[in-house]
Parts: sequence; C-alpha cells; structure tokens
Amino acid sequence: MAGKRKSRRNFGRVRKLPSGRFQARYPGPDGVLRPADRTFATTTDADRWLSRKRIEIEEGRWLDPVEGQTTVRDWSARWLAAVSPQLKHKTQATYRSLINSLIVPALGDQELSSLRPITVAEWVGGMKTKGLSASRIRQAYRVLSQIMRSAVDNDMIPQTPCRGVKLPRMPQTEPHILTPLEASRIVQSAAKPHDLLIAFLAYAGLRVGEAFALRRVDIDVAGGLVLVDENLAEANGTLVFDTPKSHQKRVLRVGPALAKRLGKYLKELPGGDDALLFTTPAGKPLRYNQWRKAYFDPAVSAAGLTDVTPHDLRASHGTWVADRYGVMTAAHRLGHSNASVTTRHYARPVAGRDDQVAEAADAWLEGQGENNSSEVPEQL
Repeated sequence: MAGKRKSRRNFGRVRKLPSGRFQARYPGPDGVLRPADRTFATTTDADRWLSRKRIEIEEGRWLDPVEGQTTVRDWSARWLAAVSPQLKHKTQATYRSLINSLIVPALGDQELSSLRPITVAEWVGGMKTKGLSASRIRQAYRVLSQIMRSAVDNDMIPQTPCRGVKLPRMPQTEPHILTPLEASRIVQSAAKPHDLLIAFLAYAGLRVGEAFALRRVDIDVAGGLVLVDENLAEANGTLVFDTPKSHQKRVLRVGPALAKRLGKYLKELPGGDDALLFTTPAGKPLRYNQWRKAYFDPAVSAAGLTDVTPHDLRASHGTWVADRYGVMTAAHRLGHSNASVTTRHYARPVAGRDDQVAEAADAWLEGQGENNSSEVPEQL
C-alpha cells in the first residue's frame, strides 16, 4: 500500500525546533529569507501565516521588518534633519527641545515597530504625572505624531501608534477685548516711541514680533501703508529674523493720524532704510519679556487697566474689524490664510450687540425696515 504523499509547500519553509514548536521562514521581494516574528504550535499554523505573508508581498503591502527596528532616537533625528529646512527657526528650536527633553529620554531606545497606542498613552500619562502643562504635553504629542506618521509614509511601520490617545484638555482662556478708547489710553500712556509700537498692535493688528521687526523701508508715509514681511522671534535665547507666521506677508493701510506721527518719527530716526523702527536704548533689537516689563506693563497700569497683554490688543483689533467690516477683512489685517483662525482665536462678540440684534429683530417682526435691507449689516 502506497504511503500518503506529503503536500509540497510552494512558498517559504517550515522547520521544527528543539522546543517542539515550528519556525516559518519566507523570501522577501529581495529574495532574502526571513524568519517569522513568532513561532507556531503546528505546521498548519505556520502555513497559514506564510500564506498571509505571501499575499502581503503580492499586493505590495509588505514592509521590511528590519526598517521597523530603527529606534525612535535615530528616526527622530533623521526626521528633524529632513523637515528643518522648511521650518521657521523658532519652530525648529521648539521641535528639537521637545524631542531632546521629552521624546527621546522616554522612548528613544524603543524600536519603531514596538510602539503601540498604549505605549504612547503611558508616555502622555507620565508627563501629566510629572506636572507638565497641557500645552507642553500636547506639543510633544503632536511632534511624536509627525515623526511616526513620517515612519508610516516611508514604509517603516504599517500604522502610527499615535491614535486613540486621550490628551489633557487646554484651559479655556479668553482674550481681554478692550474698547478702542481703552486701547487709546494705553497708547497715550506709553513712553515714546513705544506708544507708536503699541499703536501698531492695537490699530493695525500686528503681532508683537512683526512690530519689533518693522524697518524704515517698510513704511510708506505718503500712502499710509505698512509692509509686514518680517518677524522677530526668540528661540533658545537667540533672536532670529524670519518671515511672519504662516509666511503671510501683507500690506496694511493705517489711518492718517498714525501715518502723520510715523512720518515725524522717521525724520528723527537714525540709520538707513534697513534701520529698525523700535530698539533698545543701545540700538539692539527688542526682546519681548524685557520690553513688556519696561514699557508695556507700565503703560497699562498708567491707563488704569489690569490684566492686559500685548496679544490682547491684536485680538481686540480683530474683534473691532470683524464686527464692523467682516471676518474676511479681519483675517487679512491679522495675516491669517484662513478666516476660521480669525473667528476661533481672535474675533469675539462685542458687548451690547445682542441687545441691538433683539431690537432689530423686533422691528423686522413688525415689518419695519424691510425695504432698507442694506442697513441690516450695520445694525449687526
């Protein structure tokens, strides 16, 4: 009687180990024979695993397991080097700081393929236990997410472990929206020429770094125009001139009164076209914390106000403009590429507007003003 004929395996190999379990090996697209990432109790289990691996290769979904053995430390360094040329100097410094202080110390020695969502969740929980702020934790998580997404895009791992992780909530803080008159009191209370700098924040909506970076050549006094094409930022103690946030250069018109004051100031300003409008007494570029302590906060106190930041003036400007002239105009003034940023972070309801809407709605109910619809936006 003829014996049973063994089925011939046409992909991969299976061998029995001294332990009694079975090891599967398969040829990758490069022809190199690789072992499975685990052993199997039976040859049937090993064959099933080989069948799935063969389908992965045939469908182009196969990833070289050696790539996934790259450590988080090594891949983070490579990723940062690759993206840095497209980043602003301050963003580069922030990413490097987060990687060196929070990501690499906790996860650096782990292989990319070993990370799981639970690993990332434990890392986030550990930072919270150490008392790190919600903002810092979320920043670190966003950077790790970018690093791991890049690993997926480069076929290092099949999917990112940064998914389904609960992050600490940011505290809800509202900007202090001033009235135009309150902002004017701060300008009038400031020492010269910093009154002009504060006026740029309140009545042109500039970021502080944009105002710090203004030069003589950026001002067209006759046309009442200001070119905003530079930003002064501080990264790890070093001052760096760069393009504005989101690279949004813009030309703004300022009022005749401000333009006239600027013209008078420029006549007395030493230096050529590249001279900075606002500097320290020694002629050096301004640093935010020093400037705020020396000039801004005293002006706020002298104006009889409290809890006002330089950023509040920009937010106030956005609110005034959006309320009177629409969100799109406010977005242009503030240098936002997307108006949703304006509404989410800057434009706020103006006190008393709801009462005005109620009065207008009552008039509409009575059938008044329906032939004068052009006045409706003004009422709102």
